[in-house]
Amino acid sequence: MNSIQHWIDGKIVESTSGRTAPVYNPALGEQTGAVALASVGEVDTAVAAAAAALPAWRATSLSKRAEILFRMRELVDANRKEIATLLTSEHGKVLSDAMGEVARGLENIEFACGVPHLLKGGFSEQAATGVDVYSIRQPLGVVAGITPFNFPAMVPMWMFANALACGNTFVLKPSEKDPSVALFLAELLAQAGLPAGCFNVVQGDKVAVDRLLEHPDVKAVSFVGSTPIAKYIYETGTANGKRVQALGGAKNHMLVLADADLDMAADAAIGAAYGSAGERCMAISVVLASDAIADDLVAKIAERIPAVKVGPGNQPDSEMGPLITAEHRDKVAGYIDGAPAEGATIVVDGRPSQATDGFFINPTLIDNVRPGMACYDHEIFGPVLAIMRVHGYEDGVATINANPFANGTAIFTRDGGAARQFQFDIEVGMVGINVPIPVPVSYYSFGGWKASLFGDTHMYGPEGINFYTRGKVVTSRWPDPAKSTVDLGFPETR
Repeated sequence: MNSIQHWIDGKIVESTSGRTAPVYNPALGEQTGAVALASVGEVDTAVAAAAAALPAWRATSLSKRAEILFRMRELVDANRKEIATLLTSEHGKVLSDAMGEVARGLENIEFACGVPHLLKGGFSEQAATGVDVYSIRQPLGVVAGITPFNFPAMVPMWMFANALACGNTFVLKPSEKDPSVALFLAELLAQAGLPAGCFNVVQGDKVAVDRLLEHPDVKAVSFVGSTPIAKYIYETGTANGKRVQALGGAKNHMLVLADADLDMAADAAIGAAYGSAGERCMAISVVLASDAIADDLVAKIAERIPAVKVGPGNQPDSEMGPLITAEHRDKVAGYIDGAPAEGATIVVDGRPSQATDGFFINPTLIDNVRPGMACYDHEIFGPVLAIMRVHGYEDGVATINANPFANGTAIFTRDGGAARQFQFDIEVGMVGINVPIPVPVSYYSFGGWKASLFGDTHMYGPEGINFYTRGKVVTSRWPDPAKSTVDLGFPETR
């Protein structure tokens, strides 16, 4: 049985809390490890290590920080397969999907390697006679990241790459469901030359989360997860005087207009709904089908579903793996169970007909879904695609904008004018035009609107740099001492 511990001050630290949680191989339904659950004292030790490392790391030159990040980039690249294999063993997603996750995380390290350019300030010479004014951005201090189970490699890289590049030190609290990747990344950072204490990992549950939110030395918290927890993180963290970015849940819609290429739309819906077993905050979970093409589109999606190869993530031909836990599998099945009683039609039923060893549910397609049904109103976070029929563009846009979630959305159409109007009208943070999962590249920023985001800034990219720094403006004058006089008047610039 694998014992998964903390990483504090540059080394593995055995927990003394006496509390653990099981870690499973979701494809087999078997416990493979036990992860330590940190006590308040262990969280304090990690924060203390980060605080002790802060002065020297903050004073480290930008070029040296970039050099370490470049080495980290090379190490992650060289260990892609190992990271992805470890990820698959605890999360369950197929190896190709895990490799894609590592690649997208790596892009964020590459972006952070440009920190000497990203932290350039502004300078105004002769703002007043003999006076120059310039702006700089400086690190916050010790910052924390609380990351979800569905992307145990990528989301930490969203956070720590920019945070470390900007001169902060970092404490990561990964999901207790798939915690091992965080330790692998810690080891790679150490190999890259990151000083001990600059990056720490505390395994844990709500005890660790609450202590990070309350600890006076933690200046900022980044979070990705469900909307109820995101709201709690934001409210608790800000009440304790911290800067917080908390990304919540989603109910992403794909609007398919009557002029769309239906084969392309059906292919996109399959990939966006069932990839990673639907355990993505950017998964398409609702297709809004224009009445004129709805029957044809449903038929095209349904005929593709049997070809999706479901199996253990480490098998080369698997395209979709299991869900993360038995409890989550049963919760997803419950939404399917309740759909017919609410008036929906199960077109393809993915519930297993008999008990399986792993936590599997096959791709499921539900038609005639409407707002007010549980399978529409809730974030299912599983391989369940709902079809809602709409009366064209205006009805589709109104439906999307009425939803409390606003993470991602997409439109499929051949009409450039409709696409242009869609990105203008839609009240959602990330928009795809004939692109079903519009996750921004690393030099833009990721995040939704409304109940999908709590805080003022999105994740990674330029907004990530701003989140992990604070601005300072310096006004400077070097007068001739011979001309110095006392002046009690209000300073003017003319």
